[in-house]
Amino acid sequence: MNPLLDSLQPYPFEKLRLLFKDVMPPAHIQPISFGIGEPKHPTPALVRDAVVASLSGLASYPATLGSQPLREAIANWASWRYHLPPLDPATEVLPVAGSREALFALAQTVIDPRRNGAQAATGEPAIVLCPNPFYQIYEGAALLAGAQPYFANSDPARNFACDYAAVPADIWARTQLLYVCSPGNPTGAVLTLDDWRELFALSDRYGFVIASDECYSEIYFDEAKPPLGCLEAAHQLGRGYERLVVLSSLSKRSNVPGMRSGFVAGDAAILRQFLLYRTYHGAALSTVYQTASIAAWNDEAHVRENRAKYARKFATVTPMIASVLDVRLPDAAFYLWAHVARTGLSDTEFARRLYADYNVTVLPGSYLARTAHGTNPGRDFIRIALVADVDECTEGAQRIVDFCRALKR
Repeated sequence: MNPLLDSLQPYPFEKLRLLFKDVMPPAHIQPISFGIGEPKHPTPALVRDAVVASLSGLASYPATLGSQPLREAIANWASWRYHLPPLDPATEVLPVAGSREALFALAQTVIDPRRNGAQAATGEPAIVLCPNPFYQIYEGAALLAGAQPYFANSDPARNFACDYAAVPADIWARTQLLYVCSPGNPTGAVLTLDDWRELFALSDRYGFVIASDECYSEIYFDEAKPPLGCLEAAHQLGRGYERLVVLSSLSKRSNVPGMRSGFVAGDAAILRQFLLYRTYHGAALSTVYQTASIAAWNDEAHVRENRAKYARKFATVTPMIASVLDVRLPDAAFYLWAHVARTGLSDTEFARRLYADYNVTVLPGSYLARTAHGTNPGRDFIRIALVADVDECTEGAQRIVDFCRALKR
């Protein structure tokens, strides 16, 4: 077996299963899960219809490069959404089987453990720099590429921005890949233009690739202020896409997590090598889902309707939770990142007792982070995924309120 598999930590939901192992929630209370960030809104009819209409495509192997119409649809959408000059669908866009698969595979493509002679001589591995808290795929991708994850802790006082200034120069010198997530999972924070200016300057100085995970980019609360994307930031700062790729997905935008449909766009040189890797990796998107993806990328009406549903939920639920926990409306995405310290419980004990007493599942924040630089920045937080309909989310929020108030009695 690959010995690098032994370096992987249990996934957060496995930790949650073990946390709840001996707990029996009240059987008469309907379970409500805020644990998994899986969209629960209905899949748009236009996508379902496109799937049915293209079922004959099951008789053909899909091309790894994807169809030209799909690449054109993605290029057109990205250029429209981020106010960019036209992307080249032949060289700057690559459809993928969901952003999760691509985030993992990208590290296997760009990490070169032989790149630095001094690094090889000292036995120091390449660095993949990750935010903390973070999406766990980043760590696994780094480890299985033979690299070492390095975690840049977020600062709650700065809207959970990563403290890149605290990263030592020798770590930057070994960094070959930087993952960012904007809007962030789990905090919902969006990188600013100044944040991007800092990251681009560091990439120019040290030569690492930036992979921007933007799968939550289309869930926000002000139609006039969509989140800034990395390609948009690069364009505003008058630079190209060198050493920069964005990864996005239809799962949250269009409520089709089961299609596993997304894209990578940006640096043509990186995408050329990524396509070579994926040709052997064998993760081409089904032709049926390619056709359905074209329909999804070409339509914005269902995306606006989806955002409106989230806006209603957050407007209702956020003040309810804020009455008992420290929480605020995020910049974007569909999570509330709530601080539970005022209850006197740790994040894990809060989650366990909430489940035991009220049959509501939330995810402890410490499970979404690593202890780094003397602290676990997810400790004493919980992640609440507002993915169900408004009535279920409101009921779950009321149970959290009741639970917190019961703790004070």
